[in-house]
Amino acid sequence: MPHVKKFSKERLTRGGLGAVSGLLAAFAALGVAEVVAGVVRPQAGPVLAVGGAAIDRTPAAVKDWAIRSFGSDDKLMLQLGILLVLGALAVALGLLGLRHRPAGAIGVLLFGVVGAVAALTRPDTGGVPDVLPSLAGAAAGGSLLYVLTGRLTLASGPAPDTAGAPGWDRRGFLTAAAAAAAASTAAGALGRGLAASNGKEAAASRAAVVLPAPASPATPVPRGAALRIPGVSPFVTSNQDFYRVDTALVVPKVDADRWRLRLHGKGVAAPLDLTFRDLLRRELIERDITLTCVSNEVGGPYVGNARWIGAPLDDLLREAGVRPPSQGGPADQLVSRSVDGMTIGTPVEDVMDGRDAMLAVGMNGEPLPLEHGFPVRMVVPGLYGYVSACKWIQDIELTTFDAYDPYWVRRNWAREAPVKTQARIDTPKPFARPKAGTVTVAGVAWAQHRGIDRVEIQVDDGPWQDADLAAQAGPDTWRLWSWSWKAIPGSHTLTVRATDGAGRVQTADRARTVPDGAGGRHSVVITVD
Repeated sequence: MPHVKKFSKERLTRGGLGAVSGLLAAFAALGVAEVVAGVVRPQAGPVLAVGGAAIDRTPAAVKDWAIRSFGSDDKLMLQLGILLVLGALAVALGLLGLRHRPAGAIGVLLFGVVGAVAALTRPDTGGVPDVLPSLAGAAAGGSLLYVLTGRLTLASGPAPDTAGAPGWDRRGFLTAAAAAAAASTAAGALGRGLAASNGKEAAASRAAVVLPAPASPATPVPRGAALRIPGVSPFVTSNQDFYRVDTALVVPKVDADRWRLRLHGKGVAAPLDLTFRDLLRRELIERDITLTCVSNEVGGPYVGNARWIGAPLDDLLREAGVRPPSQGGPADQLVSRSVDGMTIGTPVEDVMDGRDAMLAVGMNGEPLPLEHGFPVRMVVPGLYGYVSACKWIQDIELTTFDAYDPYWVRRNWAREAPVKTQARIDTPKPFARPKAGTVTVAGVAWAQHRGIDRVEIQVDDGPWQDADLAAQAGPDTWRLWSWSWKAIPGSHTLTVRATDGAGRVQTADRARTVPDGAGGRHSVVITVD
């Protein structure tokens, strides 16, 4: 009986070390893959390649849920999820390797093939070299698993310290495992160092950029456009606080000195090929423009206002011989392409109707931050970002909506998406408990390219009452508002609605963000003490 117990304990120990073998193999595979990706390009790493492929194949509703739930951390959560799944599979392969060493190693190799295929089929694929990180990592991980499980293979005779139980090479396993862990850690550090060095040129080129004075500067922000009320959004959103929603798991780091933009396609009489310096030498405009993400729920945070500087897109298109459809032009869609493979489709008519659409190079007085599209991005007021705000842009093609569906349209979002009229209550927050008496209710409202003419507040089921509007800086920016409320004790629901410059009142009909933006009115429930 003691021999049986000891033998069971040995089997349990061996099983645990088999699981550890699988994890060490996965760790080694990722470490080696990071090194190779650092040489090839960071986006070719297996976690990023598989993560990008997962994003591409995720239904729109799921993506929308992820953005609502995790905000700008959605990409981090995806990568953590991939690592957790990888860890679970690694444990399974380690246990499989105990029973059949070649099967465990082959399992690791198969996952390398999955990563290689994902890297090769990404929109921004660099071609055959992109398969190398996944394959090299899988080869290293599979080989290590084969070696480690070999150390755990039961010997034909009993080990001297197991009282008759079959033996295995403890010392050999521990030595190999320790060496593998150390080597994998060093490989991971080297890979991260190589990836960081790849972005140094982009950071250096950004630091060297001196934005020229715009030929058409922004009009001064009128006095009273901002409200000094605690909890209310500032008129200008800082670069640090500006929302970021995109599909890039790693921020593309583009060297401005090597950046080029190609403008071509249907109805383009004179194709353009521009460098960053070419763009800076043009007559630039500076404008205050509010951007909104289509994934922004009613009352949500994915809206911000900034001062942008850039080259007018209308001028570039006309220089290339492009005419809008209303003037007989054959192209009705402008497809912009990012360095990471993203495609965004914008109505040509909207870009050329006189609004301040631009290829932006600056944001709030400095070159674009890397995460917001450096060196160049598109900004088109009045349209949701997924049809207008291409970051890290490198290509503009004139085509038609019938001929091509860009990234988001292929995922059931609308082709055209003008920003809907919306208002948000910033203060008081939901479930706040203000004291009875005068309570300041305040927030922001937006209807880019139409402006805001009126904001009203309703308490419970009472009448709508006009809020005080801050000064309007222009139709393309949000407008702050406030209202003094004589609050009485009890639970109350505060609801806000806006009326835009075209006379349209914000709808009460609730709509999800898919396919063309959320609808409805923002409400907060509070308790007055």
